Amino acid sequence: MNGRKLFAGPCEFVAGAATIDALPATTLPEIAFVGRSNVGKSSLINALTGRRALARVSHTPGATRQINFFRLGDKCMLVDLPGYGYARASKALAAEWQRLIFGYVRGRAALARTLLLIDARRGITDPDRDAMQLLDGAAVSYAGVLTKIDELSQAELLEVQSRTEAGLSRRPAAHPELFATSAGDWRGIDVLRDHIATLAEAWGDTV
Repeated sequence: MNGRKLFAGPCEFVAGAATIDALPATTLPEIAFVGRSNVGKSSLINALTGRRALARVSHTPGATRQINFFRLGDKCMLVDLPGYGYARASKALAAEWQRLIFGYVRGRAALARTLLLIDARRGITDPDRDAMQLLDGAAVSYAGVLTKIDELSQAELLEVQSRTEAGLSRRPAAHPELFATSAGDWRGIDVLRDHIATLAEAWGDTV
C-alpha cells in the first residue's frame, strides 16, 4: 500500500481515553506514538496526515494527559500516547501516566507497532532506555523514530543515527530500521508513511 495514498484519505479524531477502561473498541490495526514529553509526537502526527491541527501541539511538556485515537479511513488507527519523563510532573502523576501508557501497549491486541520517538538533538536518554526496557519485557514490537532532524547539521545527524542504531540493535523487541524525520521540513515523512501503510496492509492480510 502506498503511504501517500493512505494518508491522503480521511482522518478523524475518534476518542480520548484518560484511563485504560475508557479505551475505545476497534478492529483496526493501531500504530502507537510514544516518547518523552515535548519530543514532537503531535507535530509528527500532523505532518504525517498533512493536517496542521489534527493532534494538539503544545510547547508545555506533559500537556497531553490522555491517549488520543485518530482513524485513517478504514485502514488503521494512529494512537498518540502521553509523553513520559517530564521532570516537573509530580511523582504520583508521572506514575499514573506511566501506568496508562504501558497498560495500553502491554494489553492492546490491535497494536501493530509502537513508534518510539527520540529527539535527534539529544539521542537516546535514560527515560527512553526505561521505555525500551519495558517494551522489550512485554515483547511489544517498536521502531525508533528520530524527530527534529532539521535542527541538526548533516554530520550531527549521521552521528546521532549511528549512536541510536547501535543502541536499538541491542534491544530484542526493536525493529531493525531507524526512521529519521522532521515535522518542520518534512524529511522522512513519506518513508514513515510507507512503513505505516505496509503495517496496515500486512495486518489486513492476517485477519
